[in-house]
Amino acid sequence: MTRAWILPVLLVLCGSVIATGQFLSGAPVAAAAVLLLFALLAAVNSPLAFPRSTGASEAQRRSAADGRPIVYWRPGCTYCLRLRLRLGRHARQLHWVNIWRDPAAAATVRAANDGNETVPTVVVAGRPHTNPDPAWVREQLSRPA
Repeated sequence: MTRAWILPVLLVLCGSVIATGQFLSGAPVAAAAVLLLFALLAAVNSPLAFPRSTGASEAQRRSAADGRPIVYWRPGCTYCLRLRLRLGRHARQLHWVNIWRDPAAAATVRAANDGNETVPTVVVAGRPHTNPDPAWVREQLSRPA
């Protein structure tokens, strides 16, 4: 859990240091802008930007029941963030599994990607797809189960 927050915390700390330097040098507006920029970057890279994660076994059970895809992801992954942002409100329809929280999920991703933890890995109808186009993932949501 703490590993997921390392990047957001570092971004806030770095932004605070830079903003403090700007403020002390007499540029309060620039300091506020820098602090806001780093806070936004931290928010986007935090686990809060993603729907609530479930465990791999629970996601597989739910996917078998409702036919919706499973997305294996990890915090700080720019490709996962791209998928999440491009899916928009449709992202909540998927089953999201954080591979840093679930060792079984990490093993599933390694098995699908020749031993690498390459994310996002989207599993549709039992078939893994590594870093698929978000438009394709959205199409999978509209298919009947």
